[in-house]
Amino acid sequence: MSSVSLLLSLLLSLLLGVAIVRGGSEFRICAFNLHHFGESKSNKDEVMITLARIITRCDVCLLQEVRDRKGTAVSKLLQTIRWYDTRNQYDLLASERLGRTESYQEQYVFVYRTNTVKVTGQYQYPDNMPGDEDAFSREPFVVRFKAPKTSIQEFVLIPQHTTPTNTTKELDALYDVLQNVRRMWRNENVMLLGDFNADCGYLAKKNRDKVRLMTDRSLHWLIGEDTDTTVKLSTSCSYDRIVVHGEKFNGAVVPSSAQPFNFQQDYRLTEEEALNVSDHYPVEVLLKTQLNRIKKPDEKQEQQDGEEDDPGTVSLRCWREELRQGEQGHHQQAQDPKHHHVNWNNWSRWTLIGRRFKEFLDCTQ
Repeated sequence: MSSVSLLLSLLLSLLLGVAIVRGGSEFRICAFNLHHFGESKSNKDEVMITLARIITRCDVCLLQEVRDRKGTAVSKLLQTIRWYDTRNQYDLLASERLGRTESYQEQYVFVYRTNTVKVTGQYQYPDNMPGDEDAFSREPFVVRFKAPKTSIQEFVLIPQHTTPTNTTKELDALYDVLQNVRRMWRNENVMLLGDFNADCGYLAKKNRDKVRLMTDRSLHWLIGEDTDTTVKLSTSCSYDRIVVHGEKFNGAVVPSSAQPFNFQQDYRLTEEEALNVSDHYPVEVLLKTQLNRIKKPDEKQEQQDGEEDDPGTVSLRCWREELRQGEQGHHQQAQDPKHHHVNWNNWSRWTLIGRRFKEFLDCTQ
């Protein structure tokens, strides 16, 4: 295999994730603690590509521990996401910088596909409950979404990254946020998600009876207590959780779909490489879509006769064609005496890859 073909094949492995995500009909909601995401991490190309691979799996992805003082890291991440997945359109919605001190503040950031979901409301919880003012270090930034593709149609997401030393109090106060949002928007389809620090030494079992978010039977905790959401082999804690309110919303969830996404295993990273991305795995859940309903035999046949190729199939077919053309072009240049003087250094190889990659994207449009 020539060096150009090898490099093209490496790029193909990067694109496979896009093809697989694009071809699915499910609707995925994710929550991901990025572990001190700011300017330093955004300057690491390998990390940014991995983040793009992870985030583009999701229709809506909540990002936490975003510490972007200059506001450049999040913009760069969105640009990388848009470059990585051209078959979907992406935007983001960010909270203000939250925290009790100027020296340490974070943002909640929602990255979402504008072609599958629409923001219909946002609300920064004021954290002024009488008798329990300033309960949160990072008060929830609540967002309401409309997703016509899903059976639930519209839902509300309440994010929370608790302070480890105050987990019990903040989780209990999150119940007040839930009731506040239900009354304000008259919407029962509410999901609470994020790094709750709801395990190991941060949430003692003796304190769980004091947390209304855990004792109210209308709330369904979808990530089990025995589920490890951490990257380090030396830890096994279920910090990151997804909780849904009400039987209707719980019934709109694909059974057993709530789980962490082990990107280290899927992307064949070492522990060190994975920790460069984050010390948490993202957690995710699938919502049932309109396509989940059972079709009549004649309806199914009609769809098969008239439907277009799956986007993933189109992507791979286009790439194989580009790979073949790239190999032929390189072979012809190698045989042409006019090109004997050409030095195929790294710059020229990547120039060819860039051109072929652009043609590949054009082919999949």
